[in-house]
Amino acid sequence: MLNNKKIAVDFDGTIVDDAYPAIGKPKTFAFETLKRLQAEGYRLILWTYRHGKTLDEAVEFCKKNGIEFYAVNSSFEGEVFDHETQSRKLDADWFIDDRNLGGFPGWGEIYNIIQERIEFRVEGKEVLAYSKLKKEKKKGLFW
Repeated sequence: MLNNKKIAVDFDGTIVDDAYPAIGKPKTFAFETLKRLQAEGYRLILWTYRHGKTLDEAVEFCKKNGIEFYAVNSSFEGEVFDHETQSRKLDADWFIDDRNLGGFPGWGEIYNIIQERIEFRVEGKEVLAYSKLKKEKKKGLFW
């Protein structure tokens, strides 16, 4: 295992086209990217609104496409959620969702964002990746 980072991934609109409660067509490069991230040691968490039968169908669909998750709708396998003592927020390093600010950039861009550790900032109404911003020259004696 190269690292121990956890990535929480939404299902509808992210791994597959949104067709809830049915399962949509896989997004281009979704499973290829997820397999590569897993091979690099990332722990994948399925993070979805689905529950019951529709959740079971999504998990099985992913399994048939070569992805078995570290956890499903929880921070780790076997976690028992107690709403009296716990927050529902997952413990993950990154969250991939089609409802991110700026929308879903596509799996190729997501892979680059993770690998390059790209950060973002908002300018006006646009979300810009720091890696693509013009670097301002610093003025001073030592820089």
